[in-house]
Amino acid sequence: MAKGGYRGGFPGGGNQMNMMKQAQKMQQEFMKMQQELESTDFEFTAGGGAVKAVVSGTRQFSAIEIDPEVVDPEDVEMLQDLILAAINGALKLADDKTSESMAKLQGGLGGFPGLF
Repeated sequence: MAKGGYRGGFPGGGNQMNMMKQAQKMQQEFMKMQQELESTDFEFTAGGGAVKAVVSGTRQFSAIEIDPEVVDPEDVEMLQDLILAAINGALKLADDKTSESMAKLQGGLGGFPGLF
C-alpha cells in the first residue's frame, strides 16, 4: 500500500467529526438563547411613561399599565394610540433582541453559511 494511503474510516473524517461537534454545540447554544429570550420580559413606555406595555419573549402581553391622569373620557383616541404605541414598541424590543441574539449566534457559524 502506498505511503499515506487509505486507512479505513471516512476520508477527511476528522474534519467532518469536527463540523458535527460544532453543529451540536451551536444547536445547544441556540436552545439556550431561545430559552433566555422566552423568559425575558420587554417593557416599553409611551406618552412619557403614561402607558407601559410588557411583552414576554414568547410574544404574550403580560401587562398594560395606564397612568390614571392620562385617562380622559373626552379623548379616548389618544389613550388608544398610546396603548398601541406601547405594545408595538415592546414587540419591537423583543424582535430586536431576538435578531441581535441570532446575529451573534450566526457569527460563530463561519463553516455553516445559510444554516439559519
